[in-house]
Amino acid sequence: MLRKKKLILIIAILAFAMFSVVGCGGGDTEPSDQADQTVKDKFGGQIIGIDPGAGIMAATENALEEYDLDYELMEGSGATMTATLQQAIDNNEWVVVTGWAPHWKFARWDLKFLEDPQGVYGEAETINTIVRLGLKEDLPEVYEVCDNFAWNSEQIGSAMGIADDVGDDVLAARQWVQENTDLVNSWLPEGYDAAKTVDNPTKETVTLLYVEWACARAETHVMADVIQNIMGYKVELLSLSAAAMYEGLANGQGDAIFTAWLPLTHGEYMKQVGERVEDLGPSYEGARIGLVVPAYVDINSIEEMNN
Repeated sequence: MLRKKKLILIIAILAFAMFSVVGCGGGDTEPSDQADQTVKDKFGGQIIGIDPGAGIMAATENALEEYDLDYELMEGSGATMTATLQQAIDNNEWVVVTGWAPHWKFARWDLKFLEDPQGVYGEAETINTIVRLGLKEDLPEVYEVCDNFAWNSEQIGSAMGIADDVGDDVLAARQWVQENTDLVNSWLPEGYDAAKTVDNPTKETVTLLYVEWACARAETHVMADVIQNIMGYKVELLSLSAAAMYEGLANGQGDAIFTAWLPLTHGEYMKQVGERVEDLGPSYEGARIGLVVPAYVDINSIEEMNN
């Protein structure tokens, strides 16, 4: 009888141990269907892109070929790209997007560029100021401030951060200019003071064109504030697609753009307008494009997307 009771006890202990492993311990083990997923499966077989025709989209098409990636490049916009990125991060899911810096998303989330050993996305780019032909003769002061405009990563980052916090590009630009009068004075023509503003701008209208990128909005609204509130010109802002922005400038429908990513991202647009515009050179150096993923994604190179 004693031996039978011991046997029953042993069976009970084994049964409990097996239940514990299956019923509770399984929470620490990745399900086999997830563990067997490829990198492509985890990314859903997609690269989240932006506007069709943008240089970064063309570069990504080249990356698909150079790295032999069997992925679908999804067209969209900067807004849809960041919305998809946020949704994936909120759910701790893998996502790969076409990305660029400077951009506020790097301040909001922990992200990384995937290494590009083939150099498909090129070296760091510059953000240039482009103006219409004849601006120097028509509005020499405006031409001068556009030509002098330049800032670094910390300065543009602070402008973008204020805009994101305030939620109003106009108010954010005014705040940033008030906090950076020394830098703004270095842009202004002689006779102007960044600490002194104009209550009622009465000079000619200056039309600034831009795309709905966070960096473009920050650049354009800061310069709009300088030209209007300090220099006294009326300012009109037009938000357009990248292609329409360049064509509008070339056709004289705008006076300046401050967000020309060169030589790659906007390179095709610049080729199309050719000598119908004037490139004043970089206002920002060190801009970068490529494929961006959340930091928790455990690959570091585009080559690993095939694993």
